[in-house]
Amino acid sequence: MAEPPQIVWFKRDLRVHDHAPLAQAAARGPIIPLYIAEPGLWREPDASGRQWAFIAEALAGLGRDLAALGAPLVVRTGDAVEVLESLRAQFGVTRLWSHEETGNGWTFARDKAVAAWARGSGVEWREERQTGVIRRLKDRDGWAKKWDAFMAAPASSAPARIEGVDIDPGAIPAARDLGLADDSCPGRQAGGREAGLAELRSFLAGRGRDYRRGMSSPVTGFEQCSRLSPYLAFGAVSMRETAQATWARLRELKTEKSPDAKPLRASLVSFSGRLHWHCHFMQKLEDAPRIEFENMHRAYDGMREALDAARLAAWAEGRTGFPFVDACMRALVATGWMNFRMRAMLMAFASYHLWLPWRATGLYLARVFTDYEPGIHWSQTQMQSGTTGINTVRVYNPVKQGYDQDPTGAFVRRWVPELAALPDAFIHEPWKWDGAARLDYPPPIVDHVSAAKEAQSRIYGARRSREFYAEADAIQEKHGSRKSGLPNTGRRKRPPAAGQMALNFTEGETD
Repeated sequence: MAEPPQIVWFKRDLRVHDHAPLAQAAARGPIIPLYIAEPGLWREPDASGRQWAFIAEALAGLGRDLAALGAPLVVRTGDAVEVLESLRAQFGVTRLWSHEETGNGWTFARDKAVAAWARGSGVEWREERQTGVIRRLKDRDGWAKKWDAFMAAPASSAPARIEGVDIDPGAIPAARDLGLADDSCPGRQAGGREAGLAELRSFLAGRGRDYRRGMSSPVTGFEQCSRLSPYLAFGAVSMRETAQATWARLRELKTEKSPDAKPLRASLVSFSGRLHWHCHFMQKLEDAPRIEFENMHRAYDGMREALDAARLAAWAEGRTGFPFVDACMRALVATGWMNFRMRAMLMAFASYHLWLPWRATGLYLARVFTDYEPGIHWSQTQMQSGTTGINTVRVYNPVKQGYDQDPTGAFVRRWVPELAALPDAFIHEPWKWDGAARLDYPPPIVDHVSAAKEAQSRIYGARRSREFYAEADAIQEKHGSRKSGLPNTGRRKRPPAAGQMALNFTEGETD
């Protein structure tokens, strides 16, 4: 009797290379390469049209790659359990393959439903690991060494040939078919594996030469950062491929004598460390899915609950009256991307200066990020809002950041054209200009110095108890990095004594 076809379910792994489920299934017999466009997922408040547009382009490329191997990509729109059951009933499927996924709360619930269906239907569901995230991790000891070992393992080659089945492949739905609103993003990166590999090649070849120096500023970050984040988020390029290509380039640079070899090597060493951080933050959500919705440290419950809709709108629209903040937000909305330090500043400004709930602002940022990765996003949202209990409270001075990161005002003038004619001396503080009243630009939404001071007072006020530190120690034990490969993120300090509160206008990019 012929082997019944197996389903290889593509989710956030839109590639044929370094795809263990595909390679293993293809070696066993015929397969149905399946992608399910789930309307329920795209109705979630963290989903957006720009994300789907990126995925649709990646799916088109994946479809071409699969067709060249002998089997079409099968696309179905609907509920995952219903789609899988329909294919099981039609083809007698007894085995389902996929990668493990650290997604949002909706995908977590969906995977539990799929697992229940598989058990009840006699279908073996094999999930393979694809990142440094470890499911059912007992503790963080040795985590970085495990990451290194996993990334160093040989990548799965694409199958030489795939045996498919006679099936209607279906079509990739349009955004409107999934209930998604129009989402103009003219500067969005193109989706698909080829675009991702082009970014990786150019970065390693020399574009990343000034990465260490240029990644902090949006003026230079668009060119000097790797720009791989959306391709890693949706799996068009794997983390293992990226790590191994980086390591190979580092070995080459050891023997190169060109003037660019030394600075490029130093930048790639830094980049390699940040690949660890990618999975480190995802591991937090894997271990504690509740942090998508609840404060990591419960001492902050009830502290920042009221939502000021006018402040939220001003922040989201880039109309806060702080030119550098507004320029960063407008650039993000138009491109779907922003360098890490400015992402942190935008979140911190919303959380501290505007005192907005992190869940509301986090959802907005999730939608405008083309590279939305739930594990990184929600861990960082809480970290930059001061609710982890274990990280330094980082309040970015929105004026000083402008002077430091955009000293000539070129970035502000590009994205806030209302200020284009402003004298250089006032580009980051237009309210000080004697012609400010004539500008089509709002005054500062808050006094940033007093707002920051009040926010820090509130945040540190929650730390003044033994109970706080007992819970913080438990959080550090569960989620904190260790010395084996990653610097410690748990640099907690007891708050200063009354009357000694000092503003922490941090210059650091991340803990």
